Amino acid sequence: MNRTTSVRQAPARPLLVLSGIDWQTYVRLLWAFAERPGVRLTYDRGELEIMSPLLEHDDAGRFLGDLVFVLTEELGLPLKRGGSVTMRRRRRRRGIEADECFWIANAARMAGRRRLNLRTDPPPDLAIEVDVSHSSLNRLGIYAALGVPEVWRLEGDTLTFHVLGADGNFTAAAASRSFPLVTPADLLGFVQQARQAGDENAVIRSFRQWVRQQVAGSTRPGTP
Repeated sequence: MNRTTSVRQAPARPLLVLSGIDWQTYVRLLWAFAERPGVRLTYDRGELEIMSPLLEHDDAGRFLGDLVFVLTEELGLPLKRGGSVTMRRRRRRRGIEADECFWIANAARMAGRRRLNLRTDPPPDLAIEVDVSHSSLNRLGIYAALGVPEVWRLEGDTLTFHVLGADGNFTAAAASRSFPLVTPADLLGFVQQARQAGDENAVIRSFRQWVRQQVAGSTRPGTP
């Protein structure tokens, strides 16, 4: 860290923000925390945020990830899971770790890959963000700079889909780019059920049946 480093800690939030952090220090910290999956690092042009997710944060992210798995399975789409892999580009001076991320359209290009290098590898097609701790950084801006084409963002009881436009900025979308038959409202109902359920598998089974009904309706003769 250099001499201009400053520290900001938000009260009652499991995060720490450091200013004046150079790229080399960020990379060293990534290696230092590599064996601690419960710690997430986000970097944006000198600002470094260190976060330890809460249980509700991890639960919601994993559940949305389960919904993505069901969607790809029922729609016959390929899938490569990325989990919370670090996405970073030195030239962009940005790095981020999603709650969950996936390659779908580009899954085949990630076959056999053990490490992600955004200089040669495609970014994930979809990233999931659960905002419980209210990040102080512009996380959507970081995803945009890294070229991630779609982000699902859950904050409380609000789920939004964001798709990357040709201008390099995200816009809110009425439906998913990866799964056009799905809207935020469709998924939010199942997320809310899972929060109250003693058995998340029951909710997953219900969601799988719902997807099959949507697919059957879209393929029925005379359906627009």
